[in-house]
Amino acid sequence: MNGPQDGEGEGAWTKLTRRKVVQWGIAYAAGAWGVLQGVQFLAEAFEWPTRVLKLSTFALLVGLPVVLVLAWYHGDRGEQRVGRIELAVVTLLFLLGGGLFWRYERASEKSPATTTEVAAPVPAAAPADAGPSIAVLPFENRSARQDDAFFVDGIHDDILTQLAKVSAMKVISRTSVERFRDTKLPMKDIAQQLGVKSLLEGGVQRAGDRVRITVQLIDAATDAHLWAESYDRELTAANIFAIQSEVSTAIAAALKATLTPAEKARVNAVPTRNLDAWEAYQFGKQRLAKRTSGGMIEAEEFFRKAIERDPSFALAYSGLADSLSLQVNYGDAPLLATLKQAQAAADTALKLDPGLSEAWTSSAFIASNREQNDRAERMYRRAIELNPNNAMALKFYGQLLVATGRIDEGLRALENAAGLDPLSAIVQQNLAMALENHGRFSEAATHYRRAIEIDPSMPGPYQGLGFLMAYAMNRFADAVPLVQKAVELDPGNWMWSMGPLGLPVLYLDLDDESKLFATMEPAETRFPDDTNIQNLLAYIDLIQRDNAGAVRHAERSLALYPRNDSALSILGDADLRGGRYADALARYQKAFPEFFLPDTPLLDEFNYGIAIDLAQVLQKRGDAPRANVLLDRATIVFDKLPRLGVNGYGITDARIHALRGDKAKALAALREAEQAGWRGPLWRYYRDLDPKLASIRNDPEFKAVFADIERDMARQRAELAARPKDAPLDLGASVK
Repeated sequence: MNGPQDGEGEGAWTKLTRRKVVQWGIAYAAGAWGVLQGVQFLAEAFEWPTRVLKLSTFALLVGLPVVLVLAWYHGDRGEQRVGRIELAVVTLLFLLGGGLFWRYERASEKSPATTTEVAAPVPAAAPADAGPSIAVLPFENRSARQDDAFFVDGIHDDILTQLAKVSAMKVISRTSVERFRDTKLPMKDIAQQLGVKSLLEGGVQRAGDRVRITVQLIDAATDAHLWAESYDRELTAANIFAIQSEVSTAIAAALKATLTPAEKARVNAVPTRNLDAWEAYQFGKQRLAKRTSGGMIEAEEFFRKAIERDPSFALAYSGLADSLSLQVNYGDAPLLATLKQAQAAADTALKLDPGLSEAWTSSAFIASNREQNDRAERMYRRAIELNPNNAMALKFYGQLLVATGRIDEGLRALENAAGLDPLSAIVQQNLAMALENHGRFSEAATHYRRAIEIDPSMPGPYQGLGFLMAYAMNRFADAVPLVQKAVELDPGNWMWSMGPLGLPVLYLDLDDESKLFATMEPAETRFPDDTNIQNLLAYIDLIQRDNAGAVRHAERSLALYPRNDSALSILGDADLRGGRYADALARYQKAFPEFFLPDTPLLDEFNYGIAIDLAQVLQKRGDAPRANVLLDRATIVFDKLPRLGVNGYGITDARIHALRGDKAKALAALREAEQAGWRGPLWRYYRDLDPKLASIRNDPEFKAVFADIERDMARQRAELAARPKDAPLDLGASVK
């Protein structure tokens, strides 16, 4: 046993080593260091917060004096019992450590979050990918003339486009980086919002026939400059593209992103040697990005000017194709004639440059509008293969997949587009539409609101959110002001004011005839060649029992577009009421010959409604087996859809049960739809005229269901009338 007299006369160091305080301390320090290295590795691997490492370090520091005290009492030879002094010291050390830990926690909770300037409310930060990723911030106009701003934006956009051709890098699209023009946000915050690791910033000075471009690449995490260069050249198109190629190649090298031989060729290509053509093209792109009816017309004019200056400028033809195609959606351009012109422009672009991703996207979009879905998919895939950073191609491809029933694939494509363009209102809007088609209404509302936050001047998200609230949530009084807002933002676009998803449909379902006719009276005169307007006018005539007027409008619509499902349905219903079954069958054979092949094709969201209409005609013609095949396949399609929403299946199950002669199931499905909140679109047509429901129309339960709907719509009509004119918009934050 060691007595209290042991070690008398020893020096301090000798006593510490004899009691093994030094040895225990060194061993503890080495072990603690190893533990911290392990914690740091796990924190990085599993993305633990930095707080975990800090707390681990703090705990190990508190443990050091405890270990030293234990060594003092127990490191000597022999066995010592725990004494009162030792216990008191260890307890005091633990209390002291606990107190310091408590103060640290309180300080962490009370410390205010770091505040920085923000451009505007934005969606949640996008995650940075594992590979190289970059955002090209808007360049500074260092010219003496403010009018050169468009020129600077063109240089910026082209450098971004060149970088996007490098498949090994994630490159954020222009619409997202535009939000950070003139921002004072720290680079790290910008990179976090965009989900990238590096940023490129620069400036352009144009003076006479000279141009000076300065760029620098920044590591967002460290704010370190990875690469910088200045270019002072004569102002020619060839020099501009040469600078862009040099910048793209240097950045790829700095970020260790390897270019394939094909990518090197595309990056070094010179799209045009005519500076006037290049400038006109840039003006066209800037107008196209506005996504307004007037902007599309202006864009077309600029692209035509670019082609006039340089007939071999492939990008200008692709831009022309886009401006024409989008005029069908954002203006009153006739469908078939406009798409024919757009296709000619896209074909020319591909002939001039078969490797142009933009041209493949343009051609795919036209094919999609023509319902050539297989062709459109092949072209979208080719566009994405040529440029994986083509957010627009991913967006349109995702829309196509969702519309053809491949919803999960479509959502993935749209989410990839959102990753490349996280602050794009149009991408957020289209992601919302896909989620809505999937029945994920709360998530859809969130993305519509994000789109509005990103760009409050864009009409589409207001309209989309409005129709979501009306037909998914049965909140018409909140929906109408949202769609009215869309009309105010772009009054020249029929889509908001009079289109298939415009105010007239809401007023029609609210049974507000005065407002319905106030919006529809100018429609036929203003948009005589629009199929959607003609179809809507036909439905209004039907509800008012003007069958001749309905047929006239439907025939006009079908002449404009021979595969128009609404026009075919209206004319087919008229034939059924008149007993003209052979005429109805012939019309369907002409419009959809694929339904009459020996092997009936699979149906999708585009054509399952037509299949149900055709099934009733086949029943009347005595071809029950083929009618049943169509009904079975239509059921497979709508079973994957939500009941509610603009593109939900609504009361399709009730209509099919009625056609099959199962009245009990038809009435039960109808009541289920009413209780879920189904209110159309066009619920009065189904109540009064739909021949699929003829067998149950006089049943008391049928009448009771629609009486309940009519009372509810009267209530909402009164609620809308009582709404103050200056009441704020309800953006659907409570949508569930």
